[in-house]
Amino acid sequence: MQAHEIDYQIFGEEMQYVEIELDPREIVIAEAGSFMMMEDNIKMETIFGDGSQQQGSGLFGQLLNAGKRVLTGESLFMTAFLNQGNTKSKVSFASPYPGKILPIDLTQFQGKFICQKSSFLCAAKGVSVGIEFSQKLGRGLFGGEGFIMQKIEGDGMAFVHSGGTMAKKVLAHGEVLKVDTGCIIGFTKDVNYDIEFIGGIKNSIFGGEGLFYATLKGPGTVYIQSLPFSRLADRIIASAPRSGGNSRDEGSLLGGLGNLLDGDNRF
Repeated sequence: MQAHEIDYQIFGEEMQYVEIELDPREIVIAEAGSFMMMEDNIKMETIFGDGSQQQGSGLFGQLLNAGKRVLTGESLFMTAFLNQGNTKSKVSFASPYPGKILPIDLTQFQGKFICQKSSFLCAAKGVSVGIEFSQKLGRGLFGGEGFIMQKIEGDGMAFVHSGGTMAKKVLAHGEVLKVDTGCIIGFTKDVNYDIEFIGGIKNSIFGGEGLFYATLKGPGTVYIQSLPFSRLADRIIASAPRSGGNSRDEGSLLGGLGNLLDGDNRF
């Protein structure tokens, strides 16, 4: 096994974190900014790229790996956490927004898992985090994730995060699942992913669901999130106070007076 074999435990419900237990000399790599806490024997080091080829790859190889991460919307740097003690030690990483952490054993997915950009949280040393280009124009232009998605490869454990509640769907050969383009967390490499026009003037103009949805065709496993971060951010922005201190009074025809009746008593 090339990747380090790590043990883990996930805590929490809406705001989860994952605790990784490292044997002596074991390493876990994590997205910059995801660190939560660690025990005294853990040493932290910032590295270029995903850390999968740090030994003997040379400066050019490290810069190439880092460049791939920029294309997927990630930082140039990642953080490696090494257990330099003689006993087991733990390090924890937190989800960046409300949702679920999905553990992925790559040995169960033929060594490859494709997911949305910016979803990677952490992984065992030896797991590669790269890019997956879309070969279809429609998917790239209207798929919500553009031409590039993240590709996690190797034979170890990796962890990605999602928004809201997570659903797992196992598709049989030829079975099709239609999904909002922003609600996809990821899928196995054999799943055929494409974009389909919703159709209909009323659906397109008044449906409120956009013009396209994703079609996922089996065989394979698909993970869906109920609340993409972009949708959460749009709701927060829409409800934020406008210039002058006014906010949008949702659900009330009485405006500010309605806030006094429905319990939203902000002054």
